[in-house]
Amino acid sequence: MIKASFTDKELVTDILYKAFATIEIDNSISFVVKQDAKRNKRLRFLMEYLFLTSFEFGDVFITNNKKACLLINYPHLQKVTLKNCYWKLLLIIKTIGFNNVLKVLKRERELNKHSITTPHIHPIIMGVSKEYQNKGIGVRLIKEVILHFKNNKLPCIIETTSKENLKLYKKFGFKIVRETHSLNYPLFFLRKDF
Repeated sequence: MIKASFTDKELVTDILYKAFATIEIDNSISFVVKQDAKRNKRLRFLMEYLFLTSFEFGDVFITNNKKACLLINYPHLQKVTLKNCYWKLLLIIKTIGFNNVLKVLKRERELNKHSITTPHIHPIIMGVSKEYQNKGIGVRLIKEVILHFKNNKLPCIIETTSKENLKLYKKFGFKIVRETHSLNYPLFFLRKDF
């Protein structure tokens, strides 16, 4: 596993985009991305935005073969900056769409109701290149990231909408701490202490 540099932005964006482009079930990503003729461009910009914010306020990890990535934020380190405000404006214009802003803000309020406010590690998204999916590369990346944080005092908090992910995270020692169905899809909050 390697820590990404800024020059890896296109690689990470591409991995995430391709991993999520064909998923059409109700989940956090389809909720945020305006579903119209520009869906693919909107989705690609979302992945670029996630890279930028994780690079600025967290870590981006890539497998050695550069076929999978995991983006992490540290919410307690996030600051309001001019650059961050600009990225959010672009996110509204290029991904969410002005008509959907209120819906997304409602989702954020719901997430904030269930989130912990103390410092923590927050994995936000993981992607595996299509040709490497279901071959264990994502599991190995999760194991390496957990090992990376093993001496960390901060808990790890993650959300998922997928029953498959829920089952996987439980295998790694995550425990459900909250659950909500108020967004038209299930949302599970899990915690792991190191």
